[in-house]
Amino acid sequence: MRIADRKEFATKAPPLTCGPDTTVFDAVTQMAEKNFGSIFITDEDDRVLGVMTERDIFRRVIGENRDPKTTRVSEVMTTEVRMANKDDQVLEWLQVMSNERFRRLPVVDEEKRLVTVMSQGDFVSYTWPQLLGQVGQMAQATFAPAFNVIAIVGGIAVYTLVLILLLLYAR
Repeated sequence: MRIADRKEFATKAPPLTCGPDTTVFDAVTQMAEKNFGSIFITDEDDRVLGVMTERDIFRRVIGENRDPKTTRVSEVMTTEVRMANKDDQVLEWLQVMSNERFRRLPVVDEEKRLVTVMSQGDFVSYTWPQLLGQVGQMAQATFAPAFNVIAIVGGIAVYTLVLILLLLYAR
């Protein structure tokens, strides 16, 4: 399934963004008002420059004893941000997010402008039923051929045992 096919893609609230010169204090105030765990830092054309998460705030502001009222988000944001396209596959990104340990995925358009932000939760709500279905299909595909061989061998063993018992009983 494509990211754009998720119902959340069309219904998500606009992403929380700010410019690189915004203070950490002002960004955190916006995050608290909206109950967001992150804020994306964008340029004038809405292109993603970075992301500041709660973890960045703890490690790079509080942990380094910086003043949030004078520290700019550009000083503490994560700059290596993975970005998706709306036509990318949900399961592929869920795997990448899990392996690389990040929870928020910005989705950008052809000009790399921020469209929305999808979370692991947006993907997991869809993928659990799909994953369980795929596990069932894989189990059936894996065990069905083996089961046929086991059934044939087992049938021959039972038939042989019955013949042996009949021969012993007939004596």
